[in-house]
Amino acid sequence: MSFALIARIQGFLLLFLGAAMCVPVLIALLCREVAWQGLLGSACCTVIAGATLIFSCRAVEKQISQREGFLIVAIGWILASLFGSLPFFVQGYLPSFTDAFFETVSGFTTTGATVISNVEALPRAVLFWRSMIQWLGGMGIILFSIAIVPLLGIGGMQLYKAEVPGPVIEKIKPRIAETARSLWKVYILLSLGQTLLLMLCGMDVYEAVCHTFTTMATGGFSTRNKSIESFGNPWIELIVIVFMVAAGINFTLHYHLLHGRVSRMFRDREFQFYCAVLCLATLLVTQLLCMGSRIDMVSALRQACFQAVSIMTTTGYSTCNFDVWPSAARFILLMLMLIGGCAGSTGGGIKCIRVLLLCKQIYRELFCMVHPNAVVSIKLAGKPVPETVLRPLTHFILVYLMVWATGTAALTWCGLDMVTALSSAAATLGNIGPGLAGVGPYETFAWIPPPGKWILIMLMLFGRLELFTLLLIFVPAFWKK
Repeated sequence: MSFALIARIQGFLLLFLGAAMCVPVLIALLCREVAWQGLLGSACCTVIAGATLIFSCRAVEKQISQREGFLIVAIGWILASLFGSLPFFVQGYLPSFTDAFFETVSGFTTTGATVISNVEALPRAVLFWRSMIQWLGGMGIILFSIAIVPLLGIGGMQLYKAEVPGPVIEKIKPRIAETARSLWKVYILLSLGQTLLLMLCGMDVYEAVCHTFTTMATGGFSTRNKSIESFGNPWIELIVIVFMVAAGINFTLHYHLLHGRVSRMFRDREFQFYCAVLCLATLLVTQLLCMGSRIDMVSALRQACFQAVSIMTTTGYSTCNFDVWPSAARFILLMLMLIGGCAGSTGGGIKCIRVLLLCKQIYRELFCMVHPNAVVSIKLAGKPVPETVLRPLTHFILVYLMVWATGTAALTWCGLDMVTALSSAAATLGNIGPGLAGVGPYETFAWIPPPGKWILIMLMLFGRLELFTLLLIFVPAFWKK
């Protein structure tokens, strides 16, 4: 394993991160905020650290091994969060390093869980950085690096495998750097579209850009204390719903759609499953809201649709306090937290394709119990799914539930009640943000004791890196030749 190669790539990641910090510096200067000092200092520290790693590690091999790829991604996310937390910490906007690191990990992993009680009290430049790190984390810093740093002369497929969520890796271009650039172009194009539409609905440029960053990343950080509810604008809600749905779809389907291959999207089984679950959840929650309160059908549908989309895509925006909904409605939201978006999207959770294939596996087992001699293959869109894909899928879901259960147990030891522990573990592992009870949409994670916050930080990283990327570094065999 070449540690010089790993360190050199981390240097390039830090250089990019330091350059990104210059954008909120300019905003602070334009707004005449003193925050520019802390932001500029943080940018300089990050750039110096990156340059030091690059120039002190000149030996570069031509290919990245699979082990190196996983280690680069795991270290990259931790380093990015460490240096990304400096703007929150150096000028005291967050009282402790734990809080600053929690907020930054929540940003980069697109979780959206916050420890800030009064968001509107922070400088606009700091809030812009808070939104920007979600946008960067949405498509992935590593994915960005293999798109723009081919000058390293290193193959990027191992980084792509370690970074892009999902059981099946699809290259839409022959070269991996071209694939990464194509996905980033789609991401930027959708972001520009949402920004323009939000501005047409009355948002100023600053808030439109910030909310676009956190919508396309399915992150959910807002510049308002009450999130999207603060605007009270049904058109803004509609636009946000549309782009949350888009962000929860596999981005390779967007690429095919933009190139005129419309049928490719609508024939995709995961997309069909994703839409079916969203529609069913919306209808069920609407019915429960109408039965459990005096709310009218239109208002119930508006709230149910927004929250179902927000939770399933793991964005975490809110337009109401869904923690006061009937228990059955909150249970549906908890299930949506576990399912999550599509593979290859910016969403978290188990992913729709895994849930769909698991359902097919269960049906196959039941069928074989009735017909013991039958040989049945699992198919998607008429094509058999290899056992090499199905085996890891079952393992992933099992490990996911085990990590969720372990995180929940650990949080109860930190003093959290059962509902809060269950939902906060699900919300951070699924990179959603708000949960239920003590971490509901009108609450923050600020009151959780430091040990609990570090448990949640680990869950956020596990969720963003799809469990195994991070778990691998704890396996002794990983470090042996």
